[in-house]
Amino acid sequence: MANLKSLAKDTAIYGLSSIVGRFLNYLLVPLYTHYMPKASGDYGVNTNMYAYTALIFAILTFGMETTLFRFANDEQEQPDTVFSTGFAMVGSLTVIFLLLIFSFITPIANYLGYAEHPEYLLMMASVVALDALQALPFCFMRFQHRPIRFMSLKMLFIFLNIILNLIYFVLLGKTSVYYVFFINLLCTSFITLFFIPELFKINWHFDGKLLRRMLSYSWPILVLSVMGILNQVADKILFPKVYPNQAQADVELGVYGSCVKIAMIMAMITQAFRFAYEPIVFAKSRDADKNEYYALGMKYFIIFTLLAFLGVMGYLPLLRYMVGSDYWEGLRVIPIVMAAEIMMGIFFNLSFWYKLIDKTIYGALFSMTGCIVLVAVNIWGIPRYSYMACAWGGVAGYGTAMLLSYFVGQKINPIPYPIRSIAIYTVIAALFYYAMTLIPTEWPMWQYLAISTPLILAYAALIYWRELRKKTILS
Repeated sequence: MANLKSLAKDTAIYGLSSIVGRFLNYLLVPLYTHYMPKASGDYGVNTNMYAYTALIFAILTFGMETTLFRFANDEQEQPDTVFSTGFAMVGSLTVIFLLLIFSFITPIANYLGYAEHPEYLLMMASVVALDALQALPFCFMRFQHRPIRFMSLKMLFIFLNIILNLIYFVLLGKTSVYYVFFINLLCTSFITLFFIPELFKINWHFDGKLLRRMLSYSWPILVLSVMGILNQVADKILFPKVYPNQAQADVELGVYGSCVKIAMIMAMITQAFRFAYEPIVFAKSRDADKNEYYALGMKYFIIFTLLAFLGVMGYLPLLRYMVGSDYWEGLRVIPIVMAAEIMMGIFFNLSFWYKLIDKTIYGALFSMTGCIVLVAVNIWGIPRYSYMACAWGGVAGYGTAMLLSYFVGQKINPIPYPIRSIAIYTVIAALFYYAMTLIPTEWPMWQYLAISTPLILAYAALIYWRELRKKTILS
């Protein structure tokens, strides 16, 4: 199918910007965990603060990214009008947010536990505001199928961020999390300047009636996005609030936050797939073979994320050096967090049945239910099991949302997912992973890799033999 060729091409480009960018950004993790020792708790502050910004970003963008694709692909709408109307909405929310933060910084800082460092909040509020203003222009590039421009700006931010971090931490010997936030603000501000020429190319027109229809579509997506983000960051927000030893909370959260970075390869793959898949799905919604396409998209997403899972677990003795050795005690969360991320990706793939029939309320309900489960597990488990409860809470939350979306979707808008084939790949991957866990941990790295590498290659060969050899993806 031609659309699958386009999906593969765009996923490769978006994936390059996402995976290479995240990889380069991950190089900062050993930097931070070296210059910000575990006992300082600074990396825990970093983890907590970025959790808040992720949640605020979802609120400020108000579901307008998906909404833009939905309405810009409507033949009765002008894409520039859809963009400018959505941008006006996001811009208004962003201005209100900044006014509130700067007006009430003292009580907000006191409540969040940053009374001694309100500057952290001011810097990160400015960062998330600029990110929100960039969101729709980046989204419009995807609509216009401009992945090279998209990738260039994303990579420029990453390289600039890395260079400045190396200067401040390595050359200047800085050791405070303050400089992490300061550098992020500098880089985000610089990238924002590149959007000014882009905005001048837009034929600006605000349509109030269109906005009301867009809001009717987007508010359930807002709920869905907020719940989805909470599923990812609620543990990092709740941890300092419910962990019994407050002095130790930032330390424990730093351990968890650093090791989760290794598991986030799943988030990279899901994000790259989403960037390419979402615009194609909406464009293909009128085609007769759309359900077959969605089913294949789900299958290939799962089998390749399982391959990534095996790759990370098979090379964990090497990947663990991405974080300082002080933080290695948290490596046990990685397979659990990666499993949760796979479930999140499946939930995203399942979401199109209600997006395409304008019943996004279903997604909000599913995600809200999953979030309630996750929060409950964290509140109950963190005082007892520390960050291990955070990892299992993600599995419980994403798993709940995933199952609800699948079973309800198959009743309302059934899609012939190849469940048997997916199950076979899942079982084989699980068996290969179990074999890896039997390798003695005291073995030298080369011996571990000598066993894990053939297992990974065997799974990749199975994919090639059963799928790629027949050219089912690109034919």
